[in-house]
Amino acid sequence: MDIEQLKHLAGVNSTSTVGENMSHTASEKSEYMKKHNIQPGSSEWFKLWFAQPHLTGENPMPRK
Repeated sequence: MDIEQLKHLAGVNSTSTVGENMSHTASEKSEYMKKHNIQPGSSEWFKLWFAQPHLTGENPMPRK
């Protein structure tokens, strides 16, 4: 196995992205938090900030 194959398997130098702008996503989450009075450290807060919708299909912002 050569170094390029190892890099590929490890995901190093990978150009694939989820396709989202992180600052835009954070701004949306912050506004959602304020609108729905979600307190940092609550279970809703953890779900909002740490959900993996592209992996699990869950919606971290169900109330728009």
